[in-house]
Amino acid sequence: MKICIGLSGGVDSSVAALLLKQQGYDVFAMFMQNWHDTEGTLHGDCEWEEDKFVAELVARKLGIPFYFVDLSGEYRKRVVDYMFSEYEHGRTPNPDVLCNREIKFDAFLKAARKLGADAVATGHYCRRRENPDGTVSLLEGVDPGKDQSYFLCQLSQEQLRAAIFPIGDLCKSEVRRLAQEADLPSADKKDSQGICFVGKVDLPVFLQQKLKSVEGEVIEVFPQYYADSAKHAREKEILSRPVESWSEEDLLELSRPYDYSDIVFTTETYRGGSHHKKKTRNRFNPWGVVAGKHEGAQFYTLGQRKGLGIGGHKNPVFVIATDVQSNRVYVGEGEEHEGLYRKVMRLLPEDMHWMRPCYEMKAGEQRRVRVRIRYRQPLQDATVYYKNSGIYVVFDRSQRSITPGQFAAFHLCENEAPDAIDAEAPELIFSAVIA
Repeated sequence: MKICIGLSGGVDSSVAALLLKQQGYDVFAMFMQNWHDTEGTLHGDCEWEEDKFVAELVARKLGIPFYFVDLSGEYRKRVVDYMFSEYEHGRTPNPDVLCNREIKFDAFLKAARKLGADAVATGHYCRRRENPDGTVSLLEGVDPGKDQSYFLCQLSQEQLRAAIFPIGDLCKSEVRRLAQEADLPSADKKDSQGICFVGKVDLPVFLQQKLKSVEGEVIEVFPQYYADSAKHAREKEILSRPVESWSEEDLLELSRPYDYSDIVFTTETYRGGSHHKKKTRNRFNPWGVVAGKHEGAQFYTLGQRKGLGIGGHKNPVFVIATDVQSNRVYVGEGEEHEGLYRKVMRLLPEDMHWMRPCYEMKAGEQRRVRVRIRYRQPLQDATVYYKNSGIYVVFDRSQRSITPGQFAAFHLCENEAPDAIDAEAPELIFSAVIA
């Protein structure tokens, strides 16, 4: 079998190449360049020229052919433009998931096949399993702190069949040790951070390449808002009942985030200062206060803490909602602020990606699952209900910052594997964009 290793210049892909070579495969390396621009990127992180240089040194050390491919046009069109569009509409995309689906295991795979590759290998910490029915399962990696199956949650069966993950059975410490023992040039290289192939960025500056800065208000939402909210009262009534009694309308209500557009401010004039000049201020509102200004609601995401520029609070302040239409950002004080949490998440049937046909659900069905709504989050227990108005995920424990545009990855519960196969690790069974 001829295998193309996507050599990034990092230690993970370098050790993946080393293992393939040791196992006797016909291996060649290919480095992909996906980004040219430097606007918004932080100097010193993920500079592609340095990465390419290190990758070429690794290939030379291992004695394998090295190739270069420029996929920047495809990356901009299929990943970055999508990212700009999502932020513009007030959603928070995950470009790394898109990069794997659209670039590494599509555009890159096609380029590798032109050079004779039967499969593409990467340095992802995850595993695959071939099943008796001819399908391929995606499993978590052995290292719980590095598992990257979340980033591959949108791969198709065709893509999984062509994928190899040589380091999925290793922990990061073992990978470092193997690299040092083999004296690989990347052995001590730090892990890359930030957006895949772009690097660590100043997100507002990066997004301002296409999205305009428009000043707006930051509204702090007080606890009294929830005490007076009809929606909050309705939610409390639903949550007081057993889940089995919830109607489809109840699920829809619990999945809806708070609107906050009813927090309005009226002004009053007063005389102030040493010359008693006439001034204008907002009247007191028990539901909230204008806590500051921002440069565009599209530059913020739910749960964000940094970059708000709001002081004078005992506890941290977090973004609890954004409204790109009114250009408002809503924040709340404290880790336990009610606006941060939701019990139910809604998905749209057209956004569902089933990893294997045997897991596909139909209207009226329900299933126990384990869910991850962001990378490195511990798996959360939940029940999925497929209803006419959508697919509802009811978490055992309310979840913080359920963010539209992000991907939710669903794993099989233990002892529920089909075909009498005991799961070797939590198997990823489907994924979806959060509505």
